[in-house]
Amino acid sequence: MTVFDRQRLTQATFRLDMDGLRRGYYSDKYFENAVRILAELRAVGYTFAGNSPRPIPVNPHQIALGDLVVEAQIFNRRAPRALVAGVDAALAMLRYATGYYEGDRFIETWRDLEVDAVEDGVFTSYAGNPEEIQPVLKIRGRYRDFGLLETALLGILTRASRMATNVYQVLGAAHGKQVLFFPARFDMPEVQPVDGYAYWLAVQRHNQDTGDNLVPLASTDAQGAWWGGGGGGTVPHALIACFLADTAEAMIAFAKYLPPSVPRIALVDFNNDTVQASLDVLRVYWPRYRAALETGDVDNQVRWTLYGVRLDTSSNTRDVSLTERDPMGVNPILVRVVRAALDSAWQEWDVPEYLREAAQAYCRKVKIVVSGGFSLERIQEYELHAVPVDVYGVGSTFLRNESATGTDFTMDIVRVQLDGQWVDMAKVGRKPCDNPDLRPVDLETL
Repeated sequence: MTVFDRQRLTQATFRLDMDGLRRGYYSDKYFENAVRILAELRAVGYTFAGNSPRPIPVNPHQIALGDLVVEAQIFNRRAPRALVAGVDAALAMLRYATGYYEGDRFIETWRDLEVDAVEDGVFTSYAGNPEEIQPVLKIRGRYRDFGLLETALLGILTRASRMATNVYQVLGAAHGKQVLFFPARFDMPEVQPVDGYAYWLAVQRHNQDTGDNLVPLASTDAQGAWWGGGGGGTVPHALIACFLADTAEAMIAFAKYLPPSVPRIALVDFNNDTVQASLDVLRVYWPRYRAALETGDVDNQVRWTLYGVRLDTSSNTRDVSLTERDPMGVNPILVRVVRAALDSAWQEWDVPEYLREAAQAYCRKVKIVVSGGFSLERIQEYELHAVPVDVYGVGSTFLRNESATGTDFTMDIVRVQLDGQWVDMAKVGRKPCDNPDLRPVDLETL
């Protein structure tokens, strides 16, 4: 469930490998070892025979450790805060993979759990003290029934929350400009649904916090699988190569054969002359747009409107529009040169007086999209200097996982239930904590 739509995602959407989760296929082996030991202790009727250094309010030697009921809390240590995502997927794991095997038969015990969780889209804060944290999940139940899931629970929360937080920060840096989601090529296909969901979640949170109305624009259908979206895109360099390096001809085919609902964004760096390629596309689109305008054909007006041009010049290449003193790759100077060329393109056309205002608006409405190595810091720099970018295409920076972006989720047993009493049992340096955003979860609804 997110704080935006109040809709809980379920296993029907996630399609997680529950058999693998139940069997420990995705579990760190030490969790598998712990669960096996506790199961064996239960089988032989073992009761605690050691000497606890902690105060125990009951006779410890009557405690059947194999059936020990615990309270576990899962929390994040990304400072100063993290945008939480992946909670529903974690709950689905608890719902369908809590239990144990008797031979080949899996015995579900999820009904014995008590679970509190936050909703996807909330923030948790962290100031460096692991004794002052905000749990995103609290689980109470027999440890050997859900202990095998710890690795997967932490993994889904870490991945989704890191992506969501990274995206949220980039959206803030872009100051309300559209950010295209391009990380698919930098990781395995299997992670696209969770990554795309985290991106969507960050867009919703950004819109809520700022009043913007950004639309999530993912590049693959898989990235939209968890939120009901789909992939979008324009043309790759490969299509231009198939048109023998004629960008304008490729964009004519694009406009002819793709529906008007797909934005016409020309990739203009193929021949390393972004200005000329931009002008060429505008030149071949304008007569078709003009004809539709003069006949009132709205559909064809949309079909032949150039929504934008995308600059993706390689970092080791200097566009021919620039001088030898100018930087290589996509850079602020190149963006300004292209903007100026677009705005004045109509002046080179044979435009009658009564259409000059329309032609001028037609050119000035063309947006500039930039891509290729755009990081949080680079976007901040562009925005600081008011570089006339309209849309940022961002990919690998969303996957950053370093000191500033590390999103470390941890699960601790903090209390155990002894003869009906909850007894603190956290490791030194940790303690039971609370979070006002936690809510009871009815696993049966999942």
